[in-house]
Amino acid sequence: MLQGKHIVLGISGSIAAYKAAVLARLLIKRGAEVQIVITPAGKEFITPITLSALTSKPVISEFFSGRDGTWNSHVDIGLWADAMLVAPATAATIGKMAHGIADNMLITTYLSMKSPVFVAPAMDLDMCAHPSTEDNLRLLEQRGVRVIEPSEGFLASHLEGKGRMQEPEVIVQALEDFFALGKDLAGRRALITAGPTYEPLDPVRFLGNHSTGRMGIALANELHRRGAEVCLVLGPSALRPAPGVEVISVQTAQQMLEASRAHVASADIAIFAAAVADYRPAERREHKIKRESEGELVLQLVKNPDIAATLAQDKRPGQLFVGFALESGSGEAEAQAKLKRKGLDAIVLNSLEDEGAGFGHLTNKISILTPDTPMRSYPLKSKEAVAGDIVDFIRSTISGETHA
Repeated sequence: MLQGKHIVLGISGSIAAYKAAVLARLLIKRGAEVQIVITPAGKEFITPITLSALTSKPVISEFFSGRDGTWNSHVDIGLWADAMLVAPATAATIGKMAHGIADNMLITTYLSMKSPVFVAPAMDLDMCAHPSTEDNLRLLEQRGVRVIEPSEGFLASHLEGKGRMQEPEVIVQALEDFFALGKDLAGRRALITAGPTYEPLDPVRFLGNHSTGRMGIALANELHRRGAEVCLVLGPSALRPAPGVEVISVQTAQQMLEASRAHVASADIAIFAAAVADYRPAERREHKIKRESEGELVLQLVKNPDIAATLAQDKRPGQLFVGFALESGSGEAEAQAKLKRKGLDAIVLNSLEDEGAGFGHLTNKISILTPDTPMRSYPLKSKEAVAGDIVDFIRSTISGETHA
């Protein structure tokens, strides 16, 4: 599964760096092309000459090449890579990654990455269990970094406990498992609605909300990455999905309904992630409403169509319809009611009261409800990681797997 993949292997200053040579060799044997970036401390544990001999590439450790003074572009490395793996990842390197302390080539490369990032921590058990380390790892996970948990065993300090970097075979398997998902939805078609809708009051003003469309776009990107053909019906948003995702831009709820209706029949999966305005002005003024001429302004509002419920009326066997519910409080009862009322197969619930969740955040905290299984809850994560959880649920559902 790693054939032709470009992997950046970041090595920091740990005794476990000796395993990086085996790790690089295994990645190459699996067909990957490996570029090593090492910290100054990492070079104290394993020499660049050894690593260069294994990868047939110069090892990068400085911002400028010592041979001719040319700049080593961390930006170019980030664009080249299909994934970055930091192994071993020390407590210091994890802390720098979490807080953007770009004082070496490894961290600047990480900050330039456009592709998935994995870390394999390696440190003594007390450092591993320290709240600072735990908080930093949690922060990285919330941003979408995948942590390959250390194992328990005999450590360099002669103590025994958690903190031992996973064996190279386990780490390589984690990467292979990740890339194996790349085509698990090949041949499937997905329709996603995302972003807000703007309901015009006059040529200048509208009724809308604070949705950015980030969650729906993350879902579109994840489905596309895993092989699905994706159509994204997107309300007004400054964000754009990955190349290869078909985008239909709309403004109003009625436009979103019409665009979705035109594509839903051919979709195997429909995800209604848009924050659709519940109401619109009964009248759209032709000219801008003047503040001086109106006095008190009274708006008459009419209901917008419920896009998910409307399209679910014609849902055919084999289609999977997933809705979203943003509620205050726990919202479980209301989400269950929406699930039944709209005729959906599942609903993703998030709460206005969860810190870091909902509109305007890079993170989200969700629960997934279905008509006949217990509610499944997830911790706060990056919206990209949340998209992975939702797509995992979708894949297992259409494959007939049972949810715990």
